[in-house]
Amino acid sequence: MQRTMLKSKLHRVHVTHSELHYEGSCAIDDDLLDAADIKEYQQIELYNV
Repeated sequence: MQRTMLKSKLHRVHVTHSELHYEGSCAIDDDLLDAADIKEYQQIELYNV
């Protein structure tokens, strides 16, 4: 069994870019990702978009 755990949370953040023809595409400012210790290609979940 594999469990997915929440490691970091970004609150009230704006998505800065997404690719129209690529499902799951999302870009968030690098400084915010570094502060939250979220790495490139790491799974994220978006709520209330």
